[in-house]
Amino acid sequence: MATAQTVLQVCGGNIHCLLNSKPRLSRSWSGSHSSSFVKYKRRKAACFEPINYFKKPYNDSYSQFPRSVTSNRSGLSRCNCEGAESLRGLTSEDAFGTSNGGVHSSNGTILREGTTDSIEDEAWDLLRESIVYYCNSPVGTIAAKDPSESTNVLNYDHVFIRDFIPSGLAFLLKGEYDIVRNFLLHTLQLQSWEKTMDCHSPGQGLMPASFKVRTVPLEGDDTATEEILDPDFGEAAIGRVAPVDSGLWWIILLRAYGKCSGDKSVEERIDVQTGIKMILRLCLADGFDMFPTLLVTDGSCMIDRRMGIHGHPLEIQALFYSALLCAREMLAPEDGSADLIRALNNRLVALSFHIREYYWIDMKKLNEIYRYKTEEYSYDAVNKFNIYPDQIPPWLVEWMPHTGGYLIGNLQPAHMDFRFFSLGNLWSIVSNLATPEQSHDILDLIEAKWSDLVADMPFKICYPALEDKEWQIITGCDPKNTPWSYHNGGSWPTLLWQLTVACIKMGRPEVAESAIKTAEKRISRDRWPEYYDTKKARFIGKQARLFQTWSIAGYLVSKLLLSNPNAAKMLRISHIYMEQIDH
Repeated sequence: MATAQTVLQVCGGNIHCLLNSKPRLSRSWSGSHSSSFVKYKRRKAACFEPINYFKKPYNDSYSQFPRSVTSNRSGLSRCNCEGAESLRGLTSEDAFGTSNGGVHSSNGTILREGTTDSIEDEAWDLLRESIVYYCNSPVGTIAAKDPSESTNVLNYDHVFIRDFIPSGLAFLLKGEYDIVRNFLLHTLQLQSWEKTMDCHSPGQGLMPASFKVRTVPLEGDDTATEEILDPDFGEAAIGRVAPVDSGLWWIILLRAYGKCSGDKSVEERIDVQTGIKMILRLCLADGFDMFPTLLVTDGSCMIDRRMGIHGHPLEIQALFYSALLCAREMLAPEDGSADLIRALNNRLVALSFHIREYYWIDMKKLNEIYRYKTEEYSYDAVNKFNIYPDQIPPWLVEWMPHTGGYLIGNLQPAHMDFRFFSLGNLWSIVSNLATPEQSHDILDLIEAKWSDLVADMPFKICYPALEDKEWQIITGCDPKNTPWSYHNGGSWPTLLWQLTVACIKMGRPEVAESAIKTAEKRISRDRWPEYYDTKKARFIGKQARLFQTWSIAGYLVSKLLLSNPNAAKMLRISHIYMEQIDH
């Protein structure tokens, strides 16, 4: 009975966690409980190995986690799984290592007894309070838990894949692996196989942007309830844009989990291998595009609003390259994977050359563009993308330092986006997409332009901001993306962890240390905002959520990595393997 129930839970639409005491075969939720709910169905033939919900977790390290009040479902019946059975008869203090007597800090945070009211202690308490539970197991962290926003939470109470990455890394660095394992396996079961939304079907392999654990009445029984995982693939998001980066981040976190925990059993599972292949096939599918870069729409990544990044944005290319490398390392060698691995290797070579050659900008390259000839028709043309020299913006002429350089934000025929996008540049360093020389030049530029990119709070998401008519045309007069706010030149503390990994990789941790010291002056006092506004990041963002989880987790990952730089290796590909790809 248990085996049949597990198979149906995995192969059915949503993943259900039954909270009544009777064993019952899972059925797809009819959707009558929510007008926005869409059914998600799996093909049973494609489910090779179900998650065993009746097996104990990988380890018991999670026994020390304090449980969030909002996640406490003690008033509901227990679910029918061994994990829940093992907790029966225990108090919440026994099961999760909490104490009823908590110490409240000045900002309302509940601190554990015996801890000091330091920034790191506060951050850990806040991170653990953000944990979301499904079937009495931790499966992720919500985007933000701002007590002042009890009614207008929008989707900040969801578990976002991209937002969970720094949270997952923080738990991995602490040796607390279960929440990351659960997150990886549960989000895998939400991966798109067959989905209908407004009569459009995205390609197989799409990962959701986020999911929410919902408690709903059990169909046919008003006295019982059940838990479901309700995914959002973008159909409820502002702008209705599907996330391209979710699947890429999922692959990167999967490899980090295996490297850090030593548990290779997850990546070796048949369903996980299938999930990796589906993401790769979606990204490597042939189309009309002639470039090795991944073609995406505006708003498909961390910058999830209209900001003129449609086409081939650097952030997606860096994550794409990193995910391809991670997948190549984890894919099991078998006859069915040969063609996929061959295509993957070819794409890696072409992509790295394309980005390093055509996206790079420094004073030397800027002088070349300034003297470009246009309308060249030949195979050996110098100006291959027909870039007009007048596209060079006046701000760049003054801003570009004599030493250092960076990768531009986007490249398309007759168009170069010269803005500096932080995540794309930092992750190009981490993933080896940028050459060692380029990586050092990027960090040189960050140091040279410290007052612009770091200022009073790290780290500027992009530079410079779109203003005046340019802002009106490109953003559509977006009132949230006004100049030097949110995605339009705002400062995001979560970028600290990517900066730290990049600096450690290049042997320059002192750069990250300076940025962290700057953040520590305000970030706790300001109650961990989502982002900061103004050119120097002096104001808390006008619509920023407080107690933003990835701001908290990004800070913790940075501190943990600086105290143990060797741990950053879980996010890096070995140079030996890179040489094999290059050749």
